[in-house]
Amino acid sequence: MSSQFFGLNIAYSGLLAANANLNTTANNISNVQTEGYSRQTVDTQAAYPIRTFQAYGCAGAGVDTLSVERIRDGFYDRKYWNNNSKLGEYNMKQYYMREIEDYFYDSGTNGGFAETYDKLMVTALQELMKDPGSSSAKSQFVGFAGQLTDFFRQTVGNLQNVQKDVNSEIKIKVDDINSLASEIATLNEQITTIEMGGQKANELRDRRDLLIDRLSEIVDVQTDEVPVYDKNDPERETGAYRFSVRIGGGQFLVDANEHFKLNCVARQDYEKVNMTDINGLYDIYWENGERFRLSNATLGGELRGLIELRDGNNGEFFNGNVTDVALEGYEDPVTREKHDTVTVEVTKDFLTDLNKCNLSDQGGIINLGNTEFYYDSWTYKASVDAAGKTTFSYTFVLSSDKELNPRHVTDDRKGKPAKIGENFKYEGIPYYMGQLNEWVRTFSQKFNDILKSGDKTPANPEGTGTMMFTGNKPSDTDQYEFADDTRADVLLRTLNSANPAESSKAYGKSVEVSVNDDSYYKLTAENFSVLTAMSNDPSLMTNRFSTEDGVEQNDLLEALKDLSSAREGVSFRGGSASEFLEGLLSDVALNAASANTGVVSYESVQQSIGNTRLSISGVDEDEEAVNLVKFQNAYNLSSKMISVFQEIYRRLILETGV
Repeated sequence: MSSQFFGLNIAYSGLLAANANLNTTANNISNVQTEGYSRQTVDTQAAYPIRTFQAYGCAGAGVDTLSVERIRDGFYDRKYWNNNSKLGEYNMKQYYMREIEDYFYDSGTNGGFAETYDKLMVTALQELMKDPGSSSAKSQFVGFAGQLTDFFRQTVGNLQNVQKDVNSEIKIKVDDINSLASEIATLNEQITTIEMGGQKANELRDRRDLLIDRLSEIVDVQTDEVPVYDKNDPERETGAYRFSVRIGGGQFLVDANEHFKLNCVARQDYEKVNMTDINGLYDIYWENGERFRLSNATLGGELRGLIELRDGNNGEFFNGNVTDVALEGYEDPVTREKHDTVTVEVTKDFLTDLNKCNLSDQGGIINLGNTEFYYDSWTYKASVDAAGKTTFSYTFVLSSDKELNPRHVTDDRKGKPAKIGENFKYEGIPYYMGQLNEWVRTFSQKFNDILKSGDKTPANPEGTGTMMFTGNKPSDTDQYEFADDTRADVLLRTLNSANPAESSKAYGKSVEVSVNDDSYYKLTAENFSVLTAMSNDPSLMTNRFSTEDGVEQNDLLEALKDLSSAREGVSFRGGSASEFLEGLLSDVALNAASANTGVVSYESVQQSIGNTRLSISGVDEDEEAVNLVKFQNAYNLSSKMISVFQEIYRRLILETGV
C-alpha cells in the first residue's frame, strides 16, 4: 500500500521536471546566438509505478527526470562536413586561379604575350624586311626580342611567387590541423570524464562538433564514436565513448584523448620533383616519420586545393618501367666514386620529347617498385634499332651517399614501375611552367636553326649565322651554347622523313643527352635571354641564307615570318607559335571558371544542408517562448498540487489527530 504522503512525492517530481524544463529553456534562449550551440531538451519518463496490492493494481509514481539531451542529427553533420571539404577546396582554387588569370590576361595592348610577340614577329620583322641591311632595324628587332624574353621571365617570376604563397599557406593549414586536433583530443578526455559520472557533456560536445566543422573546411574528415565496455564485464557499458577523427582518406588524426601531429619538412635542393619548382617546397609527415599521402584521391578541403595548385602536373609526371640495373655502373670522373645506375624506358610524349621534359636538374627521388632511391643526375637516350623501332629511356645515376641510399639497387627492380613525383590530374603551377618552357625551347630551336643556317658559303654549306635566343647559366655571367650533338629532334626528323632513303640513315643510331649538357633542356622560361653578343652587336643578325646573295636579300627573314604563322614551323598543341597563349589562356580560364562554379555550387548546397541542420539543432525563439509558457504552467500546476496536498495533510494531522 502506498504512503499517505505518496501524492506529495508525485507532485514534487512534477515540480522538479518542470523546473528542469524551465532551466533548459532559459539556457536555450540565452544561447540563441551562440555559434555551434545545439538546442537542448529534458528527457523524462514516467516513474516506475508502485504495486498497491489492491483492486486498482499499480499506482503511478510521478515522473523521473533522466537527463538533459542536445538535439543533434549526425547524418546532417556528416553531409555538412563532406560538402564543407569540397567548398574549402574550391575556395582555394578560386582565389589563386584568379591571381594566375590576372598574370596571363592579355588584351593585346597591356604588354602581354600577344603585344610583345607581335612587336617582334610582325612590326619589327616587317621593318627589317623593308631594309634588310639597316642597322637601326636590326637593333629594333633585337630589342623587341629582349622584350619577349623579359615577358617570359616576368611571368615565371609571378608564378613562382604564387607557388611560394601556396606553399606557405600549406604550412599554415597544417598548423591549424594540429591545433584543432589537440583541442579535440582534450575535449574527448573532458567529455569522457564527465559522462562516466552519468551526466551529459552537451556543451563540450557542441564545442567538439564546431571544431570539426572548421577542420572539415581544411581537410576531409571522417568521425567514429563507439561505446567503451567494462573489461571485466564485456556486457556493461561504462558510459564513456571512444571518439576518433580520420583525415586524408582514413589516416588517424585523433583517437580518444590522443592526437597525432603533422610536420612540414622543406625539400632539399636535391629532392626537387620538377625543375620549375621553387626551393623549399613542403612535404608533410606524421610525427612518427610516416609520409602523409598527399596524392590520395580522397584528400579534400583547402589542403587538397593548395596541393593541386602547387604540384598539379595534369598527369604529366615521370613514369616508366625499369629495363636495366647496373651495380656501381657509373664512375664519377672527378671523385672516382662508383654509383649504381637504373635505366627506365618511357613512352609518354611529354617524356620522349626533351622540350617537354620537366625533370629536376639537381637530383631527386625516384620510386622503383615502391622503393625510393635518391639520384644525382640522369641521361636521356633516343635510339633507333636496325628495324627502325624507336625507344626512349632515361638512365639515372643513384647517389652513393649511404645516408640517402643505405642499400644498393638490386636486379629484382627490373620490370618494376618507376616514377618521380605523383600523378596530380590538375593543371597547377608546374603544368603552366612546363608549358612556358616547352614554347620557349621549341620556338628558340626553330628560330636559332634558321639564323644559324644563314650566310652559307661554298666552304661552309651549313651556314655561319649567329643564334638569337639562349639561356643564362646560374652564374649569370655565362650563357648556354646548345651543342648540335644534344639534339634528339634531328635524329627523329630523319627517322620520320617521307623519303625512305633518308629515314634509313637513322637506323642503328642513337642520341644521348646528359642533364649536365648544354642542351635545349637547359633553356627555361626563367633563364630565357637574348645572346649577349647579339645584344651588343645587332649587326650579327643575318638576313640571307647565302653570302652570294646581295645584302638586300631577305629570304631568311621570310623563313622567320613563316615560322611565326605556319603551324609546320612551330607547332604548339596543334597551333602556330603566335597561338601559343590562346591555348594556355583557355586552360587558365577553364580552371578559373571551374573553381568559380564549384564555389557557387557547394555554397548553395552548404546553405541548404546548414538550414536543415539548423532547423533540427538550432534554437527557435518562438518555439522557446511557447515552451516557456508551457513549462511555467506545468510548474504552477505542480506547485498547486503541493499546496493542495499541504492542506490535506494539515487537516489530516491537526484535525483528525493522525
